[in-house]
Order: sequence, then structure tokens, then C-alpha cells
Amino acid sequence: MEEIFIRIGKEGLYMVVLLSAPPVLAGLFTGLIVSVLQAATQIQEQTVAFVPKLLAIFLSLLLFGYWMMSHIVAYTYKLFYQFPQYIH
Repeated sequence: MEEIFIRIGKEGLYMVVLLSAPPVLAGLFTGLIVSVLQAATQIQEQTVAFVPKLLAIFLSLLLFGYWMMSHIVAYTYKLFYQFPQYIH
């Protein structure tokens, strides 16, 4: 019985990492590019770094939203479909 809960937890953590990767990577790369540009131009304004990262994260959610939602729905369907096996 414990191995079932460990497997569910492991799959849940995998889904969190998988689904958070597109926005996190978009923010990371955008922040890197903005930081290099800020260092080159010596502009140290915080809003210059924040706004492009925010836009990149929203864009990544817009582009990958359908893919992310399909994975969430498939995982939830799998959990509910296998629920009778968990309570024996």
C-alpha cells in the first residue's frame, strides 16, 4: 500500500517539475538576457528587469498552456480511474 502512495507522490512531483519548466525557463533566459543588456548599458533600474520577465512568463503560459492543461487532465484522469485499486 505504501508503494502506491510513493508512486503517486513521485508522479505528482514529476508533473510539477515538468509543468513548471516552460515558465521558469522563459523567465530565466529572459532575465539572463536583460541582465547582460543592463550590464552593457549600465542601466540598473529594477523595472527594466521585471517587465520583460513577466511578459516572457505570460507568453510561455500562452504558448504552452494547452500542453500543460492536457498533461494535468491526463494525470487527474489516471488518478481517478485507478482510485478503486488504491482502496482495497
